[in-house]
Amino acid sequence: MVILSILSKWRNCKRNIQADIQAVFDRDPAARTTLEIILTYSGIHALWSHRFAHFLYRHKAFLLARMVSQVSRFFTGIEIHPGASIGKGVFIDHGMGVVIGETCEIGDYVTIFQGVTLGGTGKEKGKRHPTLEDHVMVSSGAKILGSIRVGRCAKIGAGSVVLRDVPANSTVVGVPGRVVVQDGIRVQADMDHVNIPDPVAEMFRSIQDEIAALKMEVEWLKRHTGGKSSDDSQSLQHIE
Repeated sequence: MVILSILSKWRNCKRNIQADIQAVFDRDPAARTTLEIILTYSGIHALWSHRFAHFLYRHKAFLLARMVSQVSRFFTGIEIHPGASIGKGVFIDHGMGVVIGETCEIGDYVTIFQGVTLGGTGKEKGKRHPTLEDHVMVSSGAKILGSIRVGRCAKIGAGSVVLRDVPANSTVVGVPGRVVVQDGIRVQADMDHVNIPDPVAEMFRSIQDEIAALKMEVEWLKRHTGGKSSDDSQSLQHIE
């Protein structure tokens, strides 16, 4: 039974390693060979170190798990608490400055870019960090804070601050984060984290359109009143 358990864990570990490497090939056009990925990708190093630290953490070797985590942080610039749960095929691109909290749950085939924080909002106990479902993409500098859930295939725009649950197949941008696309067109977890709608820019465009319409109305009134309103005409006649 012990041997079978060890073999089963080894098969799972092997599948996870293969999925991690394949995720880099699928989502990074700069990746050339498996050896290059294994030797030079800090995201891969951080993930594999985390899997070992997480194993120690689950077996209550908390101090040793934290030591492994901190050594990995020193070499990769990616801080993952050993208590975090991370699925297979996760891709941390570049990764410098990424922080993943203790009670985070990250599903399969998630993409995380540099500077992302998956953090808490206070000193509360229990589940206090986000849950990311499968195929989520979190763009550069985004902050997802608190015990919230980001639905499957959601996209978080660069620099967004997300404080509430995000529905599946949706796109979130802004501070605080707002859903700007949901279900109208299925959002795939692709690599296009630039061409995302900007709600602030859309609001300014709406204001500009209203100003333009008001200018047209004022010009029309000027043409039909000789440039003066009836009240202005009466005032001028009274003065004369």
